[in-house]
Parts: sequence; structure tokens; C-alpha cells
Amino acid sequence: MPNTPDASLICELMTTLNLTKISPDVFCAPSFDYVGARVFGGQVLAQAMMAGAKSLETDKPCHSFHGYFLRGGDIRLPVIYQVRRLRDGRSLSARQIVAVQNVSNNPDDPTSGTTEQVIFTMIASFSPMEGGSDYQERMPKYPSPDTLQNEQELKDAHVDKIPDALKARYLRKRHVEIRPVTPKDPISPKPMRPRQANWLRINGLQEQPVAIHQALLAFASDFYLVGTALMPHGLSFMTKGLQVASIDHSMHFHRPFDVSDWLLYDMWSDTTSHAKGLNHGQFWQDGRLVATTQQEGLMRLVDDERAM
Repeated sequence: MPNTPDASLICELMTTLNLTKISPDVFCAPSFDYVGARVFGGQVLAQAMMAGAKSLETDKPCHSFHGYFLRGGDIRLPVIYQVRRLRDGRSLSARQIVAVQNVSNNPDDPTSGTTEQVIFTMIASFSPMEGGSDYQERMPKYPSPDTLQNEQELKDAHVDKIPDALKARYLRKRHVEIRPVTPKDPISPKPMRPRQANWLRINGLQEQPVAIHQALLAFASDFYLVGTALMPHGLSFMTKGLQVASIDHSMHFHRPFDVSDWLLYDMWSDTTSHAKGLNHGQFWQDGRLVATTQQEGLMRLVDDERAM
């Protein structure tokens, strides 16, 4: 199945990661409409990582981050990333990154001023790659990406089921090429074991530093993961009355990888309770476990009266 990368999508991704320094350890970044009116969680993850990396005195890759989504961001507003240097040791460097937006006190009155709202916070740790004991489990076996349809082809097959008001957004091209191993019905999925896997890549990238590859993998990690916990309940993002949102997101980077080449994203959920679901993921490339991720998401069903 031939695939020609869309240069405009790659350009938009790289613009997303192009932070502007506005004062010492404070950076500004644009917002984009990746998933709707709210800022996509993957965008904030990637930009926060870049802000942390830009504050380092010496170049070190990220080895882990832990973040909390506190409010939904507004795509009409840029995001300001405030970095606090928690520690700089000979090996480890730790950063706290707080993402804020300056929200108008009264949209109808341009003189009303703004209020700073925190939308996200992250602690990230950076460390150089070094030798040492090395162990991992075996890479799980799934069909290769060459045998699978890409997400866009699967969307075309289901477009007749999508409400007219949602078709344009549903058919929009993704910035990440994704090939689901076991596609699901987007409208009426059957209850099933909460495990899924996707192959993904961002094809068409020029040579990029490690920080860019890590930020883009964090960006891609926010696709599909929160939906894993919906699977045993037969729910989808289009289920009427369903509220879904990411609450937190953590990630560990274990080995080098190339985000422009195929990565296997293996995801599962082991519990849902109290309107929340816990999801786990592993990224594999060429038999190597390169990163792991974990995310808890809100998954609340509300009746029609409460939803209005």
C-alpha cells in the first residue's frame, strides 16, 4: 500500500515543536486543531518535553516524564511553558514544566484583561544514555504493517455510519500514519478484551535530533491509548453521553528509536472503576522495547438531562 507523506502535515508538526523563548526558561508555543476545540494532549506533552530540553545546559535525552492534565486548553490561544530547574547533577537533570494559557476575563470586552490558567504540569528527568545491564521481554507478535490497512482507508470504509455533522472532522488526515492491527467499529463496537495494537510512524521527517523524536513519540502516544479502557464496555468516542478525557500521562524511554520508521504500539487496560480507566502501552521497534507509557482517563457516562 503506497504512502506519500503530506508535507503540510509534517510542517505543522514541526511548527508545533518550534517553541519561542520569551524570557529565561519561559517558552511560547502555538496551538493547533488536532482533535477539536480543546488542545490535544499529545501536543502539550510534546511541547512540554521540548521546553524542558531547551533549559538544559548540556544535551541529554529524556528518560522519563510524569504529567497531569488539569484543564482543557483552548486551541485559539498559545500555550506558555514555564520551566523550573529542580536539579542538575552529573548524570540526571530534573525539570518541572507548567503549561499555562492567558484566558480573557470577558471575551466580549477586550479591555477586561486576562487570567493565567494552568492547563498541565509535568516533571521530566533527563539523562545521557550509557552502558549497563540490559534485559527486556520478547516483542509481541502481530501482523506486519505491510499487511494492514491504514487508518485513512478504514475511515473511508465506515464513513456511511458517521453522522453528517461529524464527517468532515472524522475524515481529516492524521499527522501520524496509523495502521490498527484489529480495527473496531467506530459507532457500535462489540465488548471485547481491552487489548489493541497499532503500527505507527511519522513518514517524511528529515534527520532530527533525539529530542524531536522523543517529543513526537509522546505526541503519538496520546492517540488510542485512553480508548483501550472503553473496549470491555462496548463504548466508543462517539457513544452518546460519554465523556472521555486524559487525566495523567507518564512515559519512560528505554532505547534509541526512529519515529519515521514503523513502531509497534501495544496497548492494554487492566482495570476500570469509579468512572476512570487505567491504560498501559509499550513501543517496540526492530525487536527492541524502546518506550513504555501509562495513562489514566476519565470515562463517564451521563444521561441526557445531565449532558444538556
